[in-house]
This record gives sequence, structure tokens and C-alpha cells, in this order.
Amino acid sequence: MPAEFDVYGVYVPRLLVLMVLSLMLIIVIRRMLAWLGAYSLVWHRGLFDLALYVLVLGAVSSFTRWYFA
Repeated sequence: MPAEFDVYGVYVPRLLVLMVLSLMLIIVIRRMLAWLGAYSLVWHRGLFDLALYVLVLGAVSSFTRWYFA
């Protein structure tokens, strides 16, 4: 996977693209967790969401590195 993407002449870092992709995934995951009622088991929802975002970002980054290598 390239280090930067060219979007109409503007170079966008790879990490920014991965962060936006992770954000879209985390929105879907959060809605599913809220629908299932899993947030009633969580002590601090904000910290849980942040940790979940970091895990998803790491997974997406790892997957793209493996897939595009």
C-alpha cells in the first residue's frame, strides 16, 4: 500500500485514510453494540469506544499491510 494517496493533487497520508475507514467501521460497530444492549455492561462508554477505535484501527492497518504487501 502506498505511503500517500493523490486526491486531486493533494497528497493524503496513508494513516488518515486508515483512520477514516476505521471511523466508518466503528460507527457500525457502536450501533450494533447499542442495539444489543452491550453498553449496559461497560463502566465508561467513552473509554470503551476509544479503546475499540484503537483496536479497529490496528486491525485495519494490519490487514492492509498484509493484504497489499
